[in-house]
Amino acid sequence: MAAIIRRSAKFSLKYTNYARHCVVSSRSMASKVPVGFVGLGHMGNPMAKNLIKHGYPVIASDVFPESCKEIQDLGAQIVDSPSDVAERADRVITMLPSSPNVIEVYAGQNGILKKVKKGSLLIDSSTIDPAVSKEMSKAAEKTGAMFMDAPVSGGVGAARAGNLTFMVGGLEGEFNAAKELLSCMGTNVVYCGEVGTGQAAKICNNMLLAISMIGTSETMNLGIRLGLDPKLLAKILNMSSGRCWSSDTYNPVPGVMDGVPSANDYQGGFATMLMAKDLGLAQNTATNTKTPALLGTLSHQIYRMMCARGYAQKDFSSVFQFLREEENV
Repeated sequence: MAAIIRRSAKFSLKYTNYARHCVVSSRSMASKVPVGFVGLGHMGNPMAKNLIKHGYPVIASDVFPESCKEIQDLGAQIVDSPSDVAERADRVITMLPSSPNVIEVYAGQNGILKKVKKGSLLIDSSTIDPAVSKEMSKAAEKTGAMFMDAPVSGGVGAARAGNLTFMVGGLEGEFNAAKELLSCMGTNVVYCGEVGTGQAAKICNNMLLAISMIGTSETMNLGIRLGLDPKLLAKILNMSSGRCWSSDTYNPVPGVMDGVPSANDYQGGFATMLMAKDLGLAQNTATNTKTPALLGTLSHQIYRMMCARGYAQKDFSSVFQFLREEENV
């Protein structure tokens, strides 16, 4: 009988501690301030999901209502416009395709700046012209809000896994506040300097990425034509000095790797049209700064040709397929 009482008391203590832990956790979740999110595409959708996963209430909007369904099912509040998001949340993240989209979402008729609250933190994770980031920052400052650019690297896979890299530009004193949110979606959050420097870092990264993807595709194609097995060639490259992200993590040749766009007819991932857009930004900035970018220019032309040949919506690693087809022209 005494043994039963001791077991009962032990269970009661464990249950009490568990219940106490649950109460503390629920209080912590409830204390988190809502975060606004505008742009729920291939990247924005998993990013918003990771905010919810970390206990943040999310208030979201997208120009395509069907894009909102998944995070609505996870508990997000969906509103009609970016201005409605800004009215309900004093921390807002945007993830949009291009500079015109960012201008519309922030400064348009139903834009964030129409109803943004004084003291709000606005974080734009789109990849756009650094000059547009600076323009939006000045416009936000007039309303009493703080704007930061924080473009990302890592692609859809990293967005889902929550291990993106964020390159952040803005007032250094606000960086820790931004990092608190961005760390829910990424493992690397790097402060780059004033507004626009995050975009500068991202544009440089993507120019190198395009060059390396084309180089990897040309190399793999040459090896295959010389009779090498593509998996063997990839293995050799990845233990040699030619190794790069395009060869060891995102190989463009179908059948070499699982879980990458080349294994799925180049569906998903980072669209060719977006790579062409980013290379255009790199070319503009290279021209403005009188910086030679010979391989960047060639890469831009290749990706523009791909868009004209029906590859616009395919992942940018489809440059391998494009080169293979060019052999037969």
